[in-house]
Amino acid sequence: MKPKVLLTRSLPSSVLARLEAACDVDLFRGGGPVPRAEFLARVAGKEALLSMVTDTVDRAVIDAGTELRVIANVAVGYNNIDVAAARERGITVTNTPDVLTDATADFTMALMLAVTRRLGEGERMVRRGDWKGWAFDQLLGMQLRGKQLGIVGFGRIGRAVAARAAAFGMTVVHSLRSGEGLALDRLLATSDVVSLHVPLSPDTRHLIGQPELARMKRSAYLINTTRGLVVDEAALAWALKNRIISGAALDVYEREPEIHPDLLPLENVVLAPHLGSATTETRTAMADLAARNVVAVLSGEPPLTPVA
Repeated sequence: MKPKVLLTRSLPSSVLARLEAACDVDLFRGGGPVPRAEFLARVAGKEALLSMVTDTVDRAVIDAGTELRVIANVAVGYNNIDVAAARERGITVTNTPDVLTDATADFTMALMLAVTRRLGEGERMVRRGDWKGWAFDQLLGMQLRGKQLGIVGFGRIGRAVAARAAAFGMTVVHSLRSGEGLALDRLLATSDVVSLHVPLSPDTRHLIGQPELARMKRSAYLINTTRGLVVDEAALAWALKNRIISGAALDVYEREPEIHPDLLPLENVVLAPHLGSATTETRTAMADLAARNVVAVLSGEPPLTPVA
């Protein structure tokens, strides 16, 4: 008999075919996350779980999956999984690093350009019929050349953003939790754009709050493509409304898909619906890597990308 796998979202047909060739696949076909009670029921008897970043794989889910041997998360981050509980049970946990680095770095630059050049404001102006033609001083933004980009978290994606920013003529500084690079306070105080690339952990939850925003330049911009809880959204709304900083661009939120209501009416914030890795090539590669991790572990081979 083939090992049983629970798949919480539909995947590209080529990836699904890879899984079905080696496993008995139980695919949840709903449009969103698996309802909690159904998740607990369906994981029972499964040897593998292929999960998404929106799936909460906590101790209760892990305890319900008494036969689980591997949890393959289709994401770089794995804060949605209780890794300690999985390890207690001898369950391998994997993620999908590297394959989404370029797409997320590209999108970070897209957000940076959108907010500093006021693209969202201009697009809304055109759509509502308020544009009356070219004007010399209309929607003046900030050019990137000659500006300092402060990168908080200098892993794969942070380094890829740095390479792209250099091509735009920016000076790049970075801050690491290990103490390497520029101290966070100094980075915030001197950077024209601050881009966040840290994993979510107890230490990074609300890493950027009211005190940190108050340290930034009034002309500065904040970009977040990592995890929503790294930024205190209420504090950010306060900073944007009071022009403590010039603008922000967000792709992730504290309580997705809910967005803090004070952010929604603001013109100086770009709000994207978690699109950082959203290219056909990248999402297919992420799903394929997760599937290969599942097949490897269930075949008695080492996982390709186990979490640390």
